[in-house]
Formats: sequence, structure tokens, C-alpha cells
Amino acid sequence: MRRGYGPSRPPRGLTLIEQLMALAIAAVLACVAAPPMLSLAGRYRRQSAQSDLVAALGYAREAAVRRQRPVLVCPSRDGRQCSEDTRWEGGWLLGEDRDHDGQVDEALRVGQGYAGIVIRSTAGRRSVRFRPDGSAAGSNLTLLFCPAGSAQADSRVIVSNAGRIRTERTAESCL
Repeated sequence: MRRGYGPSRPPRGLTLIEQLMALAIAAVLACVAAPPMLSLAGRYRRQSAQSDLVAALGYAREAAVRRQRPVLVCPSRDGRQCSEDTRWEGGWLLGEDRDHDGQVDEALRVGQGYAGIVIRSTAGRRSVRFRPDGSAAGSNLTLLFCPAGSAQADSRVIVSNAGRIRTERTAESCL
């Protein structure tokens, strides 16, 4: 009986040409799939940031009712004091403002920043203060969640005067 290659036993493995063709097909598929995957990752980051802020706002409302004292939520760039800006992607503070100066005196929670996202609040309202009855004084607060480099938001969080927190999809301008 003969061993080795012959008519009864074909060679095993792939040729160099077959391997290069498989690599070329995989490269084309990767190039086609990359943009949707990046878009999906960005959408996931925005949804995660939105969930973090909704949870923080809900916690602030509950803390105001439980403590029977006003609780402030505001944007913060350094995690120590409220900023005078309407941009929230640098982070936020949540805590009591005992002297009503618009700054958190005792931080209960500090939110970290969000890369690749722009989060803007209503121009006339840069923070929200929950009262002991759970309501939020002032006008409605709207937080727009925009992809970095885009002029259009894809979602928003709204805090009403009654203290209700809701999310919705939108096509509002981020500018």
C-alpha cells in the first residue's frame, strides 16, 4: 500500500490563494460593519449617560422627600462645586444646598464625565432643586443628549415642575 499523496488521498489544508481570498473577504466585511458598530457604541454611551442622570435625579427627589430638605442637582466640571454652565457632560453634583447659594454644601453623589457626548440643559435653567414635597421649583428642565460633533440631539430628559422625570426621543437642535 502506498502512503502519501495520491489519487486516493487529496492534500489537506488551504493554499495561499485561498487564505488570501478569505482574508480579503473578512477585510471587506469588517469595513462594511465598522461604521454601524461605532454608531451603536455611541448610542449605547448616550443611553448609559441618560440612565445615570435619570437615576441621579430620581435619587435627588427621593432624598429631598426623605430628608425634608431641598436637594440640588447641578453640572460640575471638577466634582466639588456647581459650574455656571449649561453643559453636563463634564459631570454633575447632587446634594443639599442649605444656604441657598446655588452650590452644593454636602455632596450626596458625584457623577463622572461622559466622553464623546454633549449634554446640554435648558438655557434658562442650569440646575434643578427638588423640594421636600418632591416638586422641582422653577420652569421645566430639559437635558439634551447629543453625539459629539452633531448638531442634533437624539434623546432628552425632562424634569417638570411637579418633579416628574421622563425621557423621550427627539430631533431637537443641540446648538
